[in-house]
Amino acid sequence: MRNIMLEQYRTIYEGGQGEITEKKSRFIATVRLVKTEEEAVKFIEEMKKKYWDATHNCSAYVIGERREIMRCSDDGEPQGTAGKPMLDVLLGEELYNTAVVVTRYFGGTLLGTGGLVRAYSKSVQEGLAQSRIITKYHGVLTEVGTDYNGVGKLQYLFAQKEIPIMNSQYEEAVKMQVLIPANRVDEIKKAVTEATNARASVTDLKELYFAVSEGEYLLFND
Repeated sequence: MRNIMLEQYRTIYEGGQGEITEKKSRFIATVRLVKTEEEAVKFIEEMKKKYWDATHNCSAYVIGERREIMRCSDDGEPQGTAGKPMLDVLLGEELYNTAVVVTRYFGGTLLGTGGLVRAYSKSVQEGLAQSRIITKYHGVLTEVGTDYNGVGKLQYLFAQKEIPIMNSQYEEAVKMQVLIPANRVDEIKKAVTEATNARASVTDLKELYFAVSEGEYLLFND
């Protein structure tokens, strides 16, 4: 089992795009999930090609299970008025593996240092508002085997403990795959043993991340 997995973290499930206008300047924020610096660089280049006629394409990204990679670029705007405020929004939202490019089309009126900081920050917030953000939790997919006498007890137990049954196989014996938050594994295993008088088998299948979004369980291997 890997020990480096975080107990939980926030990230992008579906990137989005938001836009604001400040004194006739257009600010278009595009948000994307990125898992490596190469993906982030490729995304930024993609946006620069798409908006080749823009005045600026500023960027920021955070990558890694400890957010060990953090980069930002003002792309020609006055130093510290674009990339850093954009990065601050990502960090303030506690996001991981997230990149954002804010494209600016100059509208003819200077915004000043404070105005630029506010505009770039606000545009990132708008881009995030148009994205689907999830919280990934460290979990363990576990198989519980039982005879038919134990099925009802286990179904009741898992419902009470809010542990989802992801799959069930009814053959000579019954096998249930359940998704347990990593920090509750010992608690749930003990409860299974007590509910079935130690007649159920419990086998860890794999560690993973999971999220609940729009009432649906999403499973991730990374």
